[in-house]
Amino acid sequence: MRPPLFPAAAFTLLLITAVHSFAEPVAENAPASSQRREALTVTVPVTINYLEALPEGYGADAKKRWPLVIFLHGSGERGTDLQKVAKHGPPKRVEEGKAFPFILLSPQCPAGQWWDIAALDVWLDEVVRKYRVDPERIYLTGLSMGGYGSWGWAQRSPKRFAAIVPVCGGGDPKQGAKLKDLPVWAFHGAKDPTVPLARTEEMIAAIKEAGGEPRVTIYPEAAHDSWTAAYADDEVFTWLLAQKRPAMGN
Repeated sequence: MRPPLFPAAAFTLLLITAVHSFAEPVAENAPASSQRREALTVTVPVTINYLEALPEGYGADAKKRWPLVIFLHGSGERGTDLQKVAKHGPPKRVEEGKAFPFILLSPQCPAGQWWDIAALDVWLDEVVRKYRVDPERIYLTGLSMGGYGSWGWAQRSPKRFAAIVPVCGGGDPKQGAKLKDLPVWAFHGAKDPTVPLARTEEMIAAIKEAGGEPRVTIYPEAAHDSWTAAYADDEVFTWLLAQKRPAMGN
């Protein structure tokens, strides 16, 4: 029997980016209006490897749509060894025998890099085409670097997700208003020496100022590892699955 958590086929994506270059040299003191620029479109191949865990019964009904949870790991799990992705978070719980009632996909960030939000957006498009995903129930969570990735991705594409759970991460408070209608439950350790608690607090404050009602849990004695307690709490997943939003859009 195939194990519940295993490497899925990698997606190689063609990521289209715009690059600006000067069409001609510009004098040092030339006014900005004389700086002629040419927009170049560049297609960049990006490969995303990920772990896949499918819920029991996924193959039984070809018409049923399932919730999707995307997990973004921390900086220590970057590289090409996919098994490292199962060191923490929901993939670890699957390895320990937990059966989740949703599709769990856990991409891996290449060594020495940060989460590429544009590439993840394209990857999610492919995921929705490949898997039987309920577009009203797509969820995002991540820890540390993945917590930053969760905040950042949600701020870039808030309408893609039904809810997010960022753990010991941070985002851009100036864009907090983008998340005022998105259910958020954030976690952090009060004694975190790596990512200060203030990074979560300022995001929560910005969302509240914009009229949102985010939820936050602070572990008074936890240092950077607030994720073990957060992901061990089954209420987190119950809360996630209770959130729904209209069909996916950007």
